[in-house]
Amino acid sequence: MKKTNAGKLTVFAAAALSAAMLLGACGAKSAGSKSGVNSEPAAGVESSYTGALPMPKVDERYDNPQPRENVKDGGTYTFSLSNIGPNWNYASNDGNTAYMANLWSFYQPAISSYDTVKGEKVKYNPDYITSVKKVSDKPLVVQYNLNPKAKWNDGTDIDYTAFKATWQALSGKNKEYSVPSTEGYDCIKSVEQGSTPKQVVVTYEKPCATWELLFAPLVHPKSLDPKTFNQGWVNNPHNEWGAGPFMVKSATEEQVVFVRNPKWWGKKAKLDKVVIKRMEDVAALNAFKNGEIDSIDAVGTSDNIKAVRKVKDAQLRYGYSTKIRVLNFNSRAGALKSKAVRKAVVQAFNVKNYNKIQFLGMNWKGDQPGSELVSMFQAGYKNNLPAESKYSVANAKKTLEADGYKMGKDGYYEKGGKTLEVSFTFFGDDSTQASLAKAFQSMMKEAGIKCNTVNKPASKFAKTVTSLDFQILPMAWVSSSPLSFLGAASQLYNSTSESNFAGTGNKEIDAIFAKVGKTYDYNEQISLSNKAEAMAFAEYGTIPVSAPPTYQAYKKGFANAGPSGYASVYVEDMGWQK
Repeated sequence: MKKTNAGKLTVFAAAALSAAMLLGACGAKSAGSKSGVNSEPAAGVESSYTGALPMPKVDERYDNPQPRENVKDGGTYTFSLSNIGPNWNYASNDGNTAYMANLWSFYQPAISSYDTVKGEKVKYNPDYITSVKKVSDKPLVVQYNLNPKAKWNDGTDIDYTAFKATWQALSGKNKEYSVPSTEGYDCIKSVEQGSTPKQVVVTYEKPCATWELLFAPLVHPKSLDPKTFNQGWVNNPHNEWGAGPFMVKSATEEQVVFVRNPKWWGKKAKLDKVVIKRMEDVAALNAFKNGEIDSIDAVGTSDNIKAVRKVKDAQLRYGYSTKIRVLNFNSRAGALKSKAVRKAVVQAFNVKNYNKIQFLGMNWKGDQPGSELVSMFQAGYKNNLPAESKYSVANAKKTLEADGYKMGKDGYYEKGGKTLEVSFTFFGDDSTQASLAKAFQSMMKEAGIKCNTVNKPASKFAKTVTSLDFQILPMAWVSSSPLSFLGAASQLYNSTSESNFAGTGNKEIDAIFAKVGKTYDYNEQISLSNKAEAMAFAEYGTIPVSAPPTYQAYKKGFANAGPSGYASVYVEDMGWQK
């Protein structure tokens, strides 16, 4: 997604890079997105600043970056997420959410990251990988030398077996594994031990443009059994299979507590403890105002922005995100099984008015994006939406009538004696999300489509999506790398992908997307991606809605956390500024 802005790897930490896109809720809460920021003073808007909020700059970071010597030893950091679990395996399809990426960053290996806002170059974490060498280009052979001290919490060495297990689970060769993307791993011929178990030799049988993003996350060999991989992490974080600066002290669906890991071989974490509480947006806002939590992501409405700016010793850090908000249309459900109905829904959707509600009072300027894969700021970006998808109530009615629908006496179209009816599912208690749902319902009514709204707790988001228990769903995809589109191309749109929640697509589209990450030429990658995405959009299974900002509020003095583009900060460096 956004080349110049962070991926939903995690709101605060350096989580591992990934060729996959991360699933996020579509509410105000970003649950882990990063971004570039703008404002006054440099590190964010202080609560004492009452002026208008200017638009952010896409190439600056404002996460209060501080060297370790400026951060206090000790202390607790408390924040909230709207979803904890249930599946703790971030490498699996069910666990591949922005929320879980955030949690994993504290106790799982973060082997690679970016140290710049734009993410020009991958850097490897020396606590896990001491060096990486490309042995040859044809075939591509990469050698990793691992830190001799690196061990999993259960005492198992982090060696070539972890890399081999990751490949075996994510390559797609064994269909028993439920994974978000096989991109890159499907190019590998073998993963073997080098001169020692701590040296890994990866040999590719196909060109692989995403090779630097692989093996993140890293799979513990003892979790490799497909049943364990898919469901063995449900309500179980498996602390023994972790390997990071923190360890899980306790975990429920309502709260997770991390403490320093005594087995950690790297620099000691600055914080003694990290507490994550599950809260709906309104509860989180009140908790921040009352001093119960130290930061909040649920700031993405004008009322919330005003509220946090009144909090004493608070700081608003905001800017661009790498999130793309979308609408998904479940082609397996009800009337949406018809492509004509899906097309009519898109034509009846007034995205301009929808976004006015979404960004009301925020002075945020941004057009509807034309891609869910490539940011509008990224080289090669193209609007891939079909011309017929433009808002037009008249055209929506023509589409339905051409498909055999007739207007009923109640003002809704019907066919075969059955009223055309769809449902719109949204999450949480945020008033803006409720307003968006009502607005969508009104838009559909104007076009003769009956729309019911369904509100669920934010904690049910992941389960609702993965179980396909929806018809029309607002959600978001979040990028963790400027190159995420290489893997996300097949992840989002492949007709057999478990992350294709719309269920649309065909083999012709699949074949083009399969080529995207198999060439090293960026122009060719973008060209193929744009061509196939345009074909995918023509199936009317999903449309991009907005490229939203991220607004986060912090207690003054918390260092190395917040909007920073693709640049990451390792969790052991987070803490309270001296």
